[in-house]
Amino acid sequence: MFNLAGKQALITGGNSGIGLGIAKALAKAGAGIVIVGKDKEKNKYALEILRKINNSVVTTSFDLSQLKKIQYFFNKTENRYGLFDILINCAGITVRKRSDLFTLEEWQKVMDLNLTSTFLLTIAWAKSLIEKKKTGCCIIILSLMSEAVRSVTPAYSASKAALKQLVKAFAVDWAQFGIRVNGITPGYIRTDLTEALYRDRSFNDWVINRTPLRRWGSPDDIGPAAVFLCSDEASFITGQTIIIDGGFLAML
Repeated sequence: MFNLAGKQALITGGNSGIGLGIAKALAKAGAGIVIVGKDKEKNKYALEILRKINNSVVTTSFDLSQLKKIQYFFNKTENRYGLFDILINCAGITVRKRSDLFTLEEWQKVMDLNLTSTFLLTIAWAKSLIEKKKTGCCIIILSLMSEAVRSVTPAYSASKAALKQLVKAFAVDWAQFGIRVNGITPGYIRTDLTEALYRDRSFNDWVINRTPLRRWGSPDDIGPAAVFLCSDEASFITGQTIIIDGGFLAML
């Protein structure tokens, strides 16, 4: 069960954090993988790790904030590596600042990468599958901020809440073509993006005490759910979100 052999996955943000955790899980399940990351050093690091699991892994460098180049990038990547059965949208950034102190440029930077690039890349991928009459599975990585908001996260929270609805919109539009779209909502996960938070002793204690399982999550906690959603065993699941948060949202 949950065998992805013969499938090809495109993973944005797959060179670190949650994206790398998902890439490791998909590689173990037998999928071929193309990692999209802006940082070439991180790409090299991820490749060293992933090829110890599965040799069918490559990386490509691209800045997803270059919105007008996304269609060209996707076409070039697909022409080089072949059709992608799986798309994992994990790339994201945040700016931590009180709402009234935000600049338009900071707002736009977060929305462009987190929301708009995901929209553009996913429709490029789906159009290709529809034209070729192929089916596929997409996962969009959401956040606890898709459900509730912590202070100093206006742009990040707005982008992640919008992505949750985009999961449903894509799922409804493309179900007729056999294209499934689901979301994964991680809880507090120890990654580069959250390093400033878990190194803050008071915040770290708050997360642990607020989480019923009494710990931060790791990227490896997210990967198995992605494998399941991408597998044939999940063929009747679309438009849904799996929350992996150690019980955080379940407790008042």
